[in-house]
Amino acid sequence: MAKRRLPTGIQTLREIRESDCYYVDKTGYALRLFQGGKHYFLSRPRRFGKSLFIDTLKHLFEGDRDLFVGLEAYDQWDWSARYPVVRLDFAGLNATIRGALDEHVQEQLAEIESDASIQPHVSSASWRFRHLIRTLHGETGRPVCVLVDEYDKPILDALEDPELARANREYLRGLYGMVKSCDAHIRFCFLAGVSKFSKVSLFSGLNNLVDITLDERYAAICGYTESDLDTVFAAELPGLDREQIREWYNGYSWGLPTDTVYNPFDLLLLFDKRTFEPWWFETGTPSFLTKLLTERCVAAYKLHGLRASKALLNTFDVGQIAPEALLFQTGYLTIGRRERGDDGIEYFRLVYPNREVRQSLNLSLLNHITGDPSRREGQSQELQRLLQAADLDGLEAWFRALFAGIPYHWHSRNTIADYEGYYASVFYSFFVGSGATVTAEDSSSTGRADLAVQTASRTYLFEFKVFTASQQGAALRQLRERDYAAKYRHLGLPIHLVGVEFNAQTRTVEVFESTRA
Repeated sequence: MAKRRLPTGIQTLREIRESDCYYVDKTGYALRLFQGGKHYFLSRPRRFGKSLFIDTLKHLFEGDRDLFVGLEAYDQWDWSARYPVVRLDFAGLNATIRGALDEHVQEQLAEIESDASIQPHVSSASWRFRHLIRTLHGETGRPVCVLVDEYDKPILDALEDPELARANREYLRGLYGMVKSCDAHIRFCFLAGVSKFSKVSLFSGLNNLVDITLDERYAAICGYTESDLDTVFAAELPGLDREQIREWYNGYSWGLPTDTVYNPFDLLLLFDKRTFEPWWFETGTPSFLTKLLTERCVAAYKLHGLRASKALLNTFDVGQIAPEALLFQTGYLTIGRRERGDDGIEYFRLVYPNREVRQSLNLSLLNHITGDPSRREGQSQELQRLLQAADLDGLEAWFRALFAGIPYHWHSRNTIADYEGYYASVFYSFFVGSGATVTAEDSSSTGRADLAVQTASRTYLFEFKVFTASQQGAALRQLRERDYAAKYRHLGLPIHLVGVEFNAQTRTVEVFESTRA
């Protein structure tokens, strides 16, 4: 199979199809949506292909048949029916500037009016939007298709200014509410974004909106599947370790845990650069995310395996953001499995999707805590070297230096009861960032070790405790007496037990003990 052009950063169907780019056919999903209903909502993380799918819908509704030759929709679409399209796109908006949202919407509506030779209805953007939809239907004789890309960006961008975020939310509520009042003039409506704001706060007037975010039938509507790699991108695979591709970039799930997809942006950069890097993560992890997690003292080691109900994952609004919902909707956690609780409610077990997210998010959290990325990077590299060399004396010095370097205000935010979990969280993030395989609260038949850290050549088991003179050495004793090492002996690799006890008053490492199991 001959190589084609990589569509990196291209979000328009016409350029992809006319420039001989690779294209993963998603038109089957468009057919099912069009044939099955009318008003839809989809939440997916940034750079997952939402904009390209919306552009595909636009060309389909406008009857651009030549762009669909060879695709699933080509033989099943009624090309004689062309629909007027109203597309709003908030991707290029800087919503942190007051008044920018209204100006952005008005300009887009004016452009659509000009293209359709419609006399503008000079009023508020909401009534102008309503007038445009009704007029297009009346003049063309065809009901309108409404497409909204990055519907939530005006709110997300302003979250650190709650007053502005609420103002933008109310503005959008009035705008989107016009879809309901124009229902008789609309054939299809599709809104897509990163987050899912509650219907009460943003879509109170659009109560017939069908959310397909967690619908198993549409789990792969965005993203690349294993089959896509084997077929569409087969020419790009030689020379790359397929298992490593999976480890780094696969794992996102919005349906069954087995129906996972790859991040498209990551794969396209991988095929171009031929190196494994956190391409998606580096394009912009929101500072609001790391700030929220650290302000609420969310333990990093507890992120993997979080349990959340569908109601909690949908709990997202200005001033009312559950960390679980934020992490899931932005793509830093994904569905590991579904569970049915004793209360009959369906729950989701959230996990890191892949190595890129697990490693990069923990490093980002550490950067936020330490406030010195260059120092943190040096510490991570040194930790990696010490673990590989099994230099326990060096590891003790590293622990003491790290503990002493944590700013006072990070200590003061935690009660003594929280200390063990807090410092386990800090160390967990460092170990994950070093590239090691890390399991927090590692369960065995005799209890749980705080951290299990596995490298290619050995295993480390850590126990963290607050120091008390009467119980000095309790951390290492617990590791020995409960024989946490038993579950790892079959690997035939060296096992190191490490007990760390820190003094809550002096904020120093009081005891650091290690031994071979």
